[in-house]
Amino acid sequence: MTKRITLAALLMLVASAALAQLNMPPGKWWRRAEIVREMNLSEEQQDRLENVFAASASDLIDLRGEVEKQSIALRAAIDRPQLDRDAIRQLAQRLNDARGRQFQRELMMLVDMRGVLTDAQWNRMRNALDRLGERRQDRPNPQQEPKRPMRPRPRM
Repeated sequence: MTKRITLAALLMLVASAALAQLNMPPGKWWRRAEIVREMNLSEEQQDRLENVFAASASDLIDLRGEVEKQSIALRAAIDRPQLDRDAIRQLAQRLNDARGRQFQRELMMLVDMRGVLTDAQWNRMRNALDRLGERRQDRPNPQQEPKRPMRPRPRM
């Protein structure tokens, strides 16, 4: 029972962290032809965005690694036959702190990228991301099994 409660708390923590993450297109979006065209990015802007990304990349890799390490440690503590609530609480706090540092670094990268874009370009990007987010919410989650209608069981 304690394992289930702890696992449920962990899942809620993961879900809330996922919602807090930035809603940016994956990868080097400033190099994609359709985005360059739609946002009318100049070559100079693309180079500046590349520099912002390069300056952040090493930090982000390290921070993602730290989040993963803390996640593994927490999972291991929850999987133990004898649960140590204090140790789990400390590991959860370390994971939360690592996620906070990662979020803050990602946010600062976004702020730096925002500084490269004009107001019109930023507004176009925000609108496109909002539309993308709406489409993602409308799609079924491939991780979940589709709901099947309940069939009556044959009686014997």
